[in-house]
Amino acid sequence: MSGLWSFVNGLLAAFTIYVMVNGQMTYLTEKRKMKNVLAAVLILLEVIACVCVPLYLLVWTLVTKIQYVNVDISQLIETGKHFVTLIDEKTGYDVLNVSNVETAASYLTRSVQFIIGQVGGLLITTVVMIFLLYFMLISSKEMEKYLFNLLPFHDENKHAITREVHHIVLSNAIGIPLLAVLQGVVAIVGYWAAGVPSVILFGVLTAFASIIPLIGTSIVWFPLVVYLALTGNWIAAIGLFAYCAIIVFNIDSVFRFVLQKKMADTHPLITIFGVILGIKFFGFWGVIFGPLLMSLFFLLVNIFKKEYLDTES
Repeated sequence: MSGLWSFVNGLLAAFTIYVMVNGQMTYLTEKRKMKNVLAAVLILLEVIACVCVPLYLLVWTLVTKIQYVNVDISQLIETGKHFVTLIDEKTGYDVLNVSNVETAASYLTRSVQFIIGQVGGLLITTVVMIFLLYFMLISSKEMEKYLFNLLPFHDENKHAITREVHHIVLSNAIGIPLLAVLQGVVAIVGYWAAGVPSVILFGVLTAFASIIPLIGTSIVWFPLVVYLALTGNWIAAIGLFAYCAIIVFNIDSVFRFVLQKKMADTHPLITIFGVILGIKFFGFWGVIFGPLLMSLFFLLVNIFKKEYLDTES
């Protein structure tokens, strides 16, 4: 099943990038009179340079920096022990009982397995994406004509679907990563000011966490606030909490939907539930494919209603 989902992810990635670069293919072949194969190869090189290389460098940097996280473990352990003892004395609840330790270990193991699986499947997905994108580009006219004829709607609605698909793809494929980078950069400023160790690493993690619905970046910055508090740096902890809760959180809850709405009229709930379902079925790539597929689904439902149900009424 993992190989099948890698193929599906590669197919969706190829379709997404095809929508974004098809205009370039048309320009090179029709305006510049370039051969299809040569134009497709040039665009593939552009995709590799602008998408694949930065993505792999980001993953490599993340994996490398995790090995050298500069955290004062000894001080944190001593403070943590004191904190656990204090909870036990005040409430009688043993945080480090066998059940809690086993549960934490189970979640940690599954998280590590998920990350390793996603990193391992990244290469397969990329190869499938490049392979399929090449054939999509060299046969773009035939493929578009075939898909256009498959749609059971009038030509006017078919053209409307084509325009909306372009806007939806741009909204999800560009808007979501752009907002993630924006939140990561803003978070890095707060982490640096608070004296958090390995600010670049935690900034990258914050960027990735921003795509998770509801809780989002708090997965990263709230434990950092707790870490600062446990190490006795209460001023930095309070300052970081206020900065992230007011500024970083507002970027996540406001600018995400504002930017996407400028590109396509995507309802916030579609983004939220699309990411939830996308991560479940597609893993890491689901943060883009989930909202994209859900948006396309509601678009087709709306066109079907307009084409058939409203006409019959």
